[in-house]
Amino acid sequence: MTQLGLGLDLTTKRTRKREFLDEMGRVVPWSRQIALIEPHYPKGKTGRPPFPIATMLQIHFMQQWFGLSDPAMEEALYDVPLYREFAGLDGGMARLPDESTILRFRHLLETHGLAAQMLALVNEILTEKGLMLKAGSAVDAALIAAPSSTKNGSGTRDPETHSTQKAATGTSE
Repeated sequence: MTQLGLGLDLTTKRTRKREFLDEMGRVVPWSRQIALIEPHYPKGKTGRPPFPIATMLQIHFMQQWFGLSDPAMEEALYDVPLYREFAGLDGGMARLPDESTILRFRHLLETHGLAAQMLALVNEILTEKGLMLKAGSAVDAALIAAPSSTKNGSGTRDPETHSTQKAATGTSE
């Protein structure tokens, strides 16, 4: 038996990535997302049983949040205990999804147009909480409540808000 199998949590620091995943675990409507996918998910009547929908869904979300390809996600599941924990793969499950399993799940979502429905569902819940999620990736992510406009109560632009512009880099040949 390995030390990881003892069920001991030896981590002492709450990292930003852990805080982000914990918050996403709380605010994403997982059961409603699973209900969207369930009618289209393989039943696994023969062969190796499929991974639970919740596991594949959480892996898919991590891929989107952290900008990981299918092979990179497979590798991250082996390398990063936090990712396995978030996906529910730490509970004595001997196998992990490989890149082709991750790819097939993504294709299932694309084939049935579920990704757009899932994003809309998440945004509906987050909007109720004053938050918003857009397509993209999270590097050092945190959810913050932000006003819907840069204009103040009187309808004019707030002088303390600034927009930034990428500096033009000219190269001469």
